[in-house]
Amino acid sequence: MPATGRDGDVDAALMRRALRLARAARKRGEVPVGAVAVRDGAVIAAASNRMECSGDATAHAEMLVLRRAAAVVGGWRLGGVTMVMTLEPCPMCAGAMVQARVDRCVYGAADPKKGADGSVYDVLRHPANNHRISVRAGVLGDECGRLLSEFFRARRQASEADHRER
Repeated sequence: MPATGRDGDVDAALMRRALRLARAARKRGEVPVGAVAVRDGAVIAAASNRMECSGDATAHAEMLVLRRAAAVVGGWRLGGVTMVMTLEPCPMCAGAMVQARVDRCVYGAADPKKGADGSVYDVLRHPANNHRISVRAGVLGDECGRLLSEFFRARRQASEADHRER
């Protein structure tokens, strides 16, 4: 979905920032996902995946951003916050966003294997939740998806080359 109008332009600009973070993650050998949190028009937290370098399965970009945003606002309730990420959140990240009362989620590429905004699960807007998050999907989705596809293609090729050498 193309970003149009003032909100769309802001979403696209924030997504470009998240994409820069995702590219930095790729350079570290991490799955290239970046995320930012915005409140009152200002970025209050930003991060990219750090699972590999930290050895922490919860070190997804979104989880790191939620922790940093909570530190900035002085508590776990993140009302008024928009989360912008390059990939549809997984169930862990989506659940944490619901628990934190994030207002809005903007993401780029859908995740057909673990997505929690309807691709596989429906965590963000599930009717049983006491809080539902407004979602805008597909912002710079092609670019976000291409970055992930290229990363995993290169990883598969390296793995295949390694197996051939054995």
